[in-house]
Amino acid sequence: MTARAKSRSASSRTETTTTALGSAHRVIAIEVEALRAISDRLGSEFENAVDAVLACNGRIVVTGMGKSGLVCRKIAATFASTGTSAFFLHAAEASHGDLGMFARGDLCLAVSNSGRTHELLSLLPSVKRLSLPVIAITGDRSSPLAEASDIVLDVSVPQEACPLGLAPTASTTATMALGDALAVAVLEKRGFSERDFALLHPGGSLGTKLMRVREVMAAHTAVPTVDINLGIQATLEAITAGGLGVAAVVDASGSLCGAFTDGDLRRSLLREQAIDGLSVGDVMSRSPKTVAADALAAEALALMETHAITSLFIVDERQRPVGIVHLHDLLKAGVA
Repeated sequence: MTARAKSRSASSRTETTTTALGSAHRVIAIEVEALRAISDRLGSEFENAVDAVLACNGRIVVTGMGKSGLVCRKIAATFASTGTSAFFLHAAEASHGDLGMFARGDLCLAVSNSGRTHELLSLLPSVKRLSLPVIAITGDRSSPLAEASDIVLDVSVPQEACPLGLAPTASTTATMALGDALAVAVLEKRGFSERDFALLHPGGSLGTKLMRVREVMAAHTAVPTVDINLGIQATLEAITAGGLGVAAVVDASGSLCGAFTDGDLRRSLLREQAIDGLSVGDVMSRSPKTVAADALAAEALALMETHAITSLFIVDERQRPVGIVHLHDLLKAGVA
């Protein structure tokens, strides 16, 4: 290839890259503007929608078609994972037997950007016969869907990111964001906690990440505890009986004042040569690391990694040891 040909090829690649990046920036800018537009329009209708979801004694049935249907699946999944019973109903399947999935006490969340999706409109009479409230997420407030709904959330966008204005792009992004906003607002108003979230994800990494220290720690009876004046020999016996390689050292009030480990023993032997006349208080590690029972197990793991240790004591409000969490406990729970 000649130098001129190489130059033309490099120039072509640069132009393609620039065009692709320019397109990406344009798409993202349009979608950001779409999100800003729906955010600016939020008002009492959104608050009414949150209240309606909270008042629902059944399930949230999220229904739609096409790209809106795909977004509906995500909205339903977000509701379900944050404590609101919900499922996705394919609008086309509804008229072929799946209308039976609606039950009294449910709420219908219907999603259609045009508000004129035939399959969606055809299931509304059945929904109305069951006297179910209908929340519409649509880009046209004057559409048949909006007129038939009890609450209308306007998801209209200034323009689609598709240069042809045909493929749903900015509108689906805006719809998904509005669905997230609705689910999270309900979550917060209900007081849904990290603990609740973990219970809904027991087999996944999310549940593990939200596990609390109290769920994996050894109880008080499993914490080898010795008095600060106890001799080394008796302390070693306590450590051996505990099986964790560590003992909590407490003062006269029972408060944690130190820790004694196998490593402390080795260092003492190297430093003191003879330790027969010493108490555990003479050779213990002072200011032992502790963690609260309510702390995330992942925080306990991070503390262990930072200080290169394998166990942490859990103390009560009077600094008395009430438990211990060991690296093995975290490994067993899948945290580490």
